[in-house]
Amino acid sequence: VQEAPGELEAEVLRDIRNRTIRAICGQPAMPHSVWELPAGQRRTVLRHLLVNDKYRFLYCYVPKVACSNWKRILKVLDGALESVDVKLKMDHKSDLVFLGDMKPDEISYRLKNYYKFIFVRNPMERLLSAYRNKFGEIKEYQQKYGVEIVRRYRKNGGNSAGDDVTFSEFLRYLLDEEVERMNEHWMPIYNLCQPCAVRYDFIGSYERLNADASHVLQHIRSPSFVRFPERQPWYKPVTAETLHYYLCNTQRRLIKELLPKYILDFSLFAYPLPNVTSEFCRQ
Repeated sequence: VQEAPGELEAEVLRDIRNRTIRAICGQPAMPHSVWELPAGQRRTVLRHLLVNDKYRFLYCYVPKVACSNWKRILKVLDGALESVDVKLKMDHKSDLVFLGDMKPDEISYRLKNYYKFIFVRNPMERLLSAYRNKFGEIKEYQQKYGVEIVRRYRKNGGNSAGDDVTFSEFLRYLLDEEVERMNEHWMPIYNLCQPCAVRYDFIGSYERLNADASHVLQHIRSPSFVRFPERQPWYKPVTAETLHYYLCNTQRRLIKELLPKYILDFSLFAYPLPNVTSEFCRQ
C-alpha cells in the first residue's frame, strides 16, 4: 500500500510517543491506575474524561486542543445537538457526561473496557493560544486572572483592567503557580489527563487534527454524517511565525525556568523543546 506523504512521519512519531510513554510510565514511582493517584489529581482527570456509553469511548478533553469541537461531536453522537455545524456558543457543561460523576465500579469498568483517546499539542503553542485567547478576548479572565497578574508583576500595575497582561508576565505567573492548582487552560496535559494512570488507546495531535480525528471517528464507528467540524472563521490560529515572535521576545531565562513544569508534555508527546537560541531568533 502506498503511504500518503506525512503518513510515515506520523507513524514514526506515534511509535516514539508510545515507546516514551511506556518507558516513562513504567517507572515504579509513576501511577499505574487512577486509583493510585492522590485524591486531587484523581478528581482532575475524572473531571476531564468525557463518557459516551453508546459508542463506548472515553475522551480526555484538553482546553486549547480543539476540545470544543470534540464536545460538539459528543453532543451530536448523543442526540443533544443535531449537527456539528449548529451555530451556537459552546456550553461546556450541559449534555456532557463526565466520568467523575460515576460510581467507582462504573468508572473502573469504563476505564478497562472503553476506547480511550486524547489530543495533544505543542506545550508552548498551547500556552500562547491560551494567553492570546483569554487575556486578549475574554473579560472574565482579564478580571479574574489578568488584574492579579499585572498587580503582582508590574511596578505600578494597580490600575490595569487586566487586558494588557504581557506574555512574559503570564509566564512569570505560571512559574509561581502550583501545577495542580492551575486553571485547566494552562495546566499541563499530563496533569489533566494522567497518561500513566490511564492507558490511552490513541493519542491524536493538533498538528494532524483532521486525519487523527477521522481515525478516531472511524474507530468508534460513528455514523457517517458526523465529521470533525471546520475551524470557526473567527478563530485566530497560532502560526509558527507568531510563536517565533513571542518566544524570541521573551527573556530566555523565563522560558528555561518554565520548562520543568511542562517537561512531561514535551517528552511524553515527543515535542521538541522551544528553540530560543540567538541564531534561531535572528531569522
